[in-house]
Amino acid sequence: MINNHYSAKLSELDIEIISHVPIGGNWKNIPLKIPSKRLQTIRDSYARGEGSRSTYYGRLNPSKPSYTINTYFNRPGNGCNIHYKENRVISQREAARFQSFPDYFLFKGSKRQINMQIGNAVPPLLAFQISKSISFAQNSNGIFIDLFSGAGGIGLGFKWNNWIPIVANDIEKSFLDSYSYNIHNQIIHGSINNNDVFEEIIKNAKNARKKFPDKPLWILGGPPCQGFSTAGKRRSMDDPRNHLFYRYCELVKALSPDGFLFENVSGLLTMKNGEIFREVNKQFMKLMPYFDNWLISSECYGIPQKRKRVFLIGNKNKNIKISIPPQITSQQEKNQLFSYLKPLISSEEAISDLPEILHSEDGSHKFYKDQKLSTYQKFMRSILSPSDYLETFQK
Repeated sequence: MINNHYSAKLSELDIEIISHVPIGGNWKNIPLKIPSKRLQTIRDSYARGEGSRSTYYGRLNPSKPSYTINTYFNRPGNGCNIHYKENRVISQREAARFQSFPDYFLFKGSKRQINMQIGNAVPPLLAFQISKSISFAQNSNGIFIDLFSGAGGIGLGFKWNNWIPIVANDIEKSFLDSYSYNIHNQIIHGSINNNDVFEEIIKNAKNARKKFPDKPLWILGGPPCQGFSTAGKRRSMDDPRNHLFYRYCELVKALSPDGFLFENVSGLLTMKNGEIFREVNKQFMKLMPYFDNWLISSECYGIPQKRKRVFLIGNKNKNIKISIPPQITSQQEKNQLFSYLKPLISSEEAISDLPEILHSEDGSHKFYKDQKLSTYQKFMRSILSPSDYLETFQK
């Protein structure tokens, strides 16, 4: 089976609308005569100078990476979500491939819950490369607690690099169902604002330290990004969702781990003219003597998706070598400085071997297309391991 190869149901109006969008096109290509409140809202916003909305009703360009996969990739009007060849939105499996989740990874839950798991995730392949940039003595690997784990994008990437998962925590049960099935089954359901949950995480960490006394303990994960997101109307620490950040810091202080990796949306950098980012940095620098922050674009790391994320990383030991992962892909025609890097991974390279489906169809029972596979498709189908895939960029 090809897990989660389902494309959302569209209305007759949606189908008519997207039929007018060419490859690489967007809402600007749709005739004015088509009656749509959503389109009119986008046009009015554009007329007020509130941004180009260039990805809305966008159709993928097969020769380029996808745009950022968000939780609404099932809607044609909420991003560049139209398949480059077929008149439908991308399937859940196609979105997962753009995120670098391999085909064996089964997302559990309702269709909406699965969309959220895919759209909110850190690309596992990016997490894998970050884990490889953390060098311990004697080439050993660490153990980790996965907070705000979601389906497990960060956890899967670190596990690929032989880090040992200890416990995962999330407030959404369906997310943990996916995590438990695909990564490991030691999970804690609930908010870290809940004292019982908080103490249970600490208990698991203490037990893990006894079991693995020679392995460094790290905390991975970032609080939900909605409060920090540039798409949100409230971009302030006053947003209740951002209170989880301070609770995260309390847990780091209580556990005194060897290091942590915190992830969030790029909007964190400009929130309140940088005031929030400075506050986040200030709090973390109190917890760890060695600290750094990175802005990473996933398309530069062999991932077929344009996605910017902020990573903050701290550790106790000055002898631990940590550096931002080296880029492996780049648009040569636009950046001659990195001309030695290979071109970006395209949408077609990512999904062209998946079977054709109609809107509202679940193609999980269908067979892959009989074709020559791209290197990325071999990785997605587990013909190549993550390490083998990355090695192809060195040749």
